[in-house]
Amino acid sequence: MTATGATWRNWGRTESVRPLRVERPATADAVQRAVVSAAASGLRIKPVGSGHSFTGIAVAPGVQLDMTALSGVIDADIGTARVTLGAGTRLHELPALLAPYGLALANMGDIDRQTISGATSTGTHGTGLGFGGLATQVVGARIVSGTGELITVSETERPELLPAVRLGLGALGVLVEVTLQLVPRYVLHAVEKPAPLGEVIDGWLDRVRSADHFEFYWFPHTEAALTKTNTRLPGDAPRHPLGRLSRWVDDELLANGLYRGVCALGTATPGVIPGFARQVEKLTGDRDFADFSPKVFVTNRTVRFREMEYAVPLEAVPDAVREVRALIERKGWRISFPIEVRAAASDDNWLSTAHGRATGYIAVHRYFREDPAEYFAAVEAIMRGFGGRPHWGKMHSRDAESLREVYPHFDDFLRVRDELDPERRFGNPYLERVLGP
Repeated sequence: MTATGATWRNWGRTESVRPLRVERPATADAVQRAVVSAAASGLRIKPVGSGHSFTGIAVAPGVQLDMTALSGVIDADIGTARVTLGAGTRLHELPALLAPYGLALANMGDIDRQTISGATSTGTHGTGLGFGGLATQVVGARIVSGTGELITVSETERPELLPAVRLGLGALGVLVEVTLQLVPRYVLHAVEKPAPLGEVIDGWLDRVRSADHFEFYWFPHTEAALTKTNTRLPGDAPRHPLGRLSRWVDDELLANGLYRGVCALGTATPGVIPGFARQVEKLTGDRDFADFSPKVFVTNRTVRFREMEYAVPLEAVPDAVREVRALIERKGWRISFPIEVRAAASDDNWLSTAHGRATGYIAVHRYFREDPAEYFAAVEAIMRGFGGRPHWGKMHSRDAESLREVYPHFDDFLRVRDELDPERRFGNPYLERVLGP
């Protein structure tokens, strides 16, 4: 199906484009035809997911591929706990899709609106030092190259491409299927409570090493961190889920409704932000519950924001957070959004932010009606001092020359790009900046 393109905008309202046309393929063959047709017309072509990247990674001025129809379970092997999904499958659809097989993702982030192909291709991750990002769960894929060829990549077919294709930035081709290595469904016991910020920073390494999943949030202008510690339990363990009223009050009324109002007020009157942050410090935390993993990992986010996230060596996190805190105090900025700190295991995907090192993640945010440029640029300078790597789907200013310095296999990835997309059929301005022409 083909249609004239309407204006497309991403969730964070940082990018927009009016594609020349939009196509909605329902099969791999249809994707191949779309790529060949775009090439014949001299057009670039790109798939679009749910628009949850803050960068222009999915911007498609030429032909935009809406992959919604390529979704759902294509194949499942309970014995090996491997499931093949259509590339357009949304993460929030997975609990229902995987329940009949008793399987789950080994780890998740706190947002589940993304497509599985978009999440893996941009390096989406959760937290937990024993677990890699979502792309580490990919054991196979089918991808349409820039010449329209349908290529199968797995441990037995073209395995040399896996380290690139798992996390390919949309630069190598159009993913049509993704095969994941899953785990038996499990329960998470969640403990959320505030703790003194200095204590949390000083104890960072002990906390991430001793917990299955640990993260913390710090609201600037306060002295406390909100810690989240999740412990993995068997799938038949007793569950004590949050009540509907409790979840609504915490996650909707406070985290979304009230917070949206205060962010809007803070844009016009920044002086209210420190006082509000101290109230949030008093109102949040102190929750103890147990439920199936997606119910614990995921939080509903409806307040729009813009985000930059940097990956630094795990041991550098305390010093990096201290420097960001000192920066905010020195500049006198009023920051309404918290700083989020997580961790992930080292992996071997060439463009993974955790490639070759256990990694800490530090994310900063601004309300979407505020200009983040000065704040983000100053934090980015701090992170670069620690050898930081920016999240591919979140705002940053890096280019190919500077990124080559922090990715040992950067040129290996470019060689795969030359093979699979020699004419840069899948290119766009963002990819030209971060990968080169």
